Amino acid sequence: MTSQTHRVLIVGTGSIGERHLRCFNKTGRAHVGFVEINDQQAARILDEYPHAVRVASLSDASDWTAAVIATPAHLHVQQAIDLLKQRLHVLIEKPVSVSEERISELSRVTEHSNRVAAVAYVHRSNPVFQLMKACLVSGEVGRPLQLTAVCGQPFPFYRPAYANTYYARHEHGGGAVQDALTHIINLGESLLGPISSLVADVAHLAIPAVEVEDTVHVLARHQDVLANYSLNQHQAPNELTITVVCERGTLRFEGHRSRWMMMKEPCGTWEEFIVPSDDRDAPFLRQANNFLDAIEDSSRPYCSLEEGIATLRANLAILDSSSQRCWKELAS
Repeated sequence: MTSQTHRVLIVGTGSIGERHLRCFNKTGRAHVGFVEINDQQAARILDEYPHAVRVASLSDASDWTAAVIATPAHLHVQQAIDLLKQRLHVLIEKPVSVSEERISELSRVTEHSNRVAAVAYVHRSNPVFQLMKACLVSGEVGRPLQLTAVCGQPFPFYRPAYANTYYARHEHGGGAVQDALTHIINLGESLLGPISSLVADVAHLAIPAVEVEDTVHVLARHQDVLANYSLNQHQAPNELTITVVCERGTLRFEGHRSRWMMMKEPCGTWEEFIVPSDDRDAPFLRQANNFLDAIEDSSRPYCSLEEGIATLRANLAILDSSSQRCWKELAS
């Protein structure tokens, strides 16, 4: 482990921001601080994490190495631009934004800053997923032809306060598309490249106290690879399965079972590759170390800003398609 110590500022200390603060501290590679406008929440954070330093505002961030932006999604772009202009590296929580407004400016500022800008699609840090992706990239099973992703969970069980958070409003990054499916779309794009076209159907079926969608079906093309994505946030099991059918075999990632599988012979048997299950902080700890590695040696972050923007465009196309009842072509 490197002896270099970074000063990492967490912007926003809701549930995800607090997890980032805790996990960057756990790396042993960072002194952590935070910006929080709610005084009561800030007092709780200082009590829980006495090593952390409260910073009054983003304008006081210039002597920090990096920042994690964990505020509601409609604030991400402006905050990222401000921090990059102060020469900080930035890790932006997903999604990058809720529109394409000022996205080109963010890309330009990032390029001119010579700083790392990454997006916190934490599922990319899953070692099981990484092993399956490595198999796909190796060419062992040939060219991918089709992807099917099926996932769901009892969202209110995990986030009981959801109705009083960003989740309740699309314009703040809420709803199943921007909150949950975006992770799965991003995994699919990690395997196959950006989505090139799609058609979608969404509905609010079950979750009480909100009106945003909790169920999504998407048919998509990643260029010449066909894909379908299905997600709901109200089923009893917490499950994620991604199956990739290739020319010479089939790969399957099962996040809920911490395993990936491969079958190469017609009607054969699955080869199983199981990795010990993580605790809930482990993916975020890997992501934090990956981000610090990228700062130190210019290695590739799990999800670059460019990749995060591609997923943002998919999010927006899904919402547009569902409201307009039509196929959407995405910019390459």
